[in-house]
Amino acid sequence: MGKSTDIRPIAAKLYFLPVETRVPLKFGTETLTYITCARVELTVADAAGRSATGWGETPLSVQWVWPSTLGYEERHQLLKQFCEMLTAAWAKFAVFGHPMEVGHAFQEQALPELLKQLNATRPAEQEMPWLAALVCCSAFDIALHDAYGRLHQVPVYSTYNAEYMNRDLTTYLTPAAGSAVSFAGLYPQDFLAETRPAGLVAWHLVGGLDPLTTADLQGDEPDDGYPVILTDWIERDGLKCLKIKLRGNDAEWDYQRLVAVGEIAAAHEVYWLSTDFNCTVTDPGYVNDILDRLQWEHPRIYGMILYVEQPFPYELESHRIDVHSVSARKPLFMDESAHDWHLVKLGRELGWTGVALKTCKSQTGALLTLCWAKAHGMTLMVQDLTNPMLAQIPHVLLAAYAGTIAGVETNAMQFYPEASVLEEKVHPGLYKRRDGNVDLSTLQGPGFGYGSAVQQRELPPPAAAH
Repeated sequence: MGKSTDIRPIAAKLYFLPVETRVPLKFGTETLTYITCARVELTVADAAGRSATGWGETPLSVQWVWPSTLGYEERHQLLKQFCEMLTAAWAKFAVFGHPMEVGHAFQEQALPELLKQLNATRPAEQEMPWLAALVCCSAFDIALHDAYGRLHQVPVYSTYNAEYMNRDLTTYLTPAAGSAVSFAGLYPQDFLAETRPAGLVAWHLVGGLDPLTTADLQGDEPDDGYPVILTDWIERDGLKCLKIKLRGNDAEWDYQRLVAVGEIAAAHEVYWLSTDFNCTVTDPGYVNDILDRLQWEHPRIYGMILYVEQPFPYELESHRIDVHSVSARKPLFMDESAHDWHLVKLGRELGWTGVALKTCKSQTGALLTLCWAKAHGMTLMVQDLTNPMLAQIPHVLLAAYAGTIAGVETNAMQFYPEASVLEEKVHPGLYKRRDGNVDLSTLQGPGFGYGSAVQQRELPPPAAAH
């Protein structure tokens, strides 16, 4: 017997919003210069026939979700095609429940079959991966959660409990073998912050192609009124946290980059650094040697490193690398490998100590992963997928409620600051970093608290509608 608050999807519309970067952003061996954001309008209804519409958005970050030798545009078009398939599938998904229940059911039942259908005629080495499918699906899942909150006129984060959900976490999660953890009688709300902070410290991404000082300028940088060099970003935004993109296959370059950024950070009173090795490392010794050398030669910079992010390949099950030696030096966070809690469980066995959550893997999945990780003593972070426009809002809310190791990564204002000028009119503190922070105080009302930000943008004709 369900609850009177239960809903199911009844209609969906998909919009594609193109965005160009002001400066290139490097992902592994590839470079991003433009992107498509998938925006979803999902309508839900309860058993009494009441209905409401919610919104979700995610960047289809091709290079991040699908590293491959296939051409960018071929992968880009397949991601868009899959989003169109999802539009029809979500509109007819006849499962009633809370969004956690409906979203989980869709990912378990419908999503694998849709991906199988897309890949049916493709060579094995050219198949779209599960991470790409999750990212496409996430816009619909986020819209589902938003619609539920809008239907019941409550913030969706106030619904992750026994009052609204039909089943506790034992339905979804299994504790690690030998642990004393039990999920009986627990709900996501038991693992979330009781009071949402009004602001979060913001992490700035130092890309592998980013100039650090005037000495690095090539003369072809944009002259659009926004900072270009790192020192100007730090001074303008009051930055206190820097995430450093490294190569992962050139130890000397990586070391010198860490030193160069670290010296700038120390000189400008930045508190924390993190390192992102771009998932290209296969030997823990590569990371250990860099960290050990840094500790010996630049102990202050070493001390500023708060955590190390995903140095190793995405496919955790086929690359079962024991990483205890790395996490003995610094907290080690899963990101691309952490598709769901099952993989986080495996990661914990291999020595990973933290999880970097992303709403682009779905709101449902992020919350379940959060609960499993927190219950097992793992540390959390919320990492960006360079989220502009509406995508920024669920992203920062997840960080606010998760209780991260420190704030949230947010870098859309670096790579496409003009993309969010319309949404910024409603939520000015979310799209500008001031004194090293983003301000969430304008996020009020039902669902994710988008408010009138949803109406600010004139949308193109739907790419799909069902």
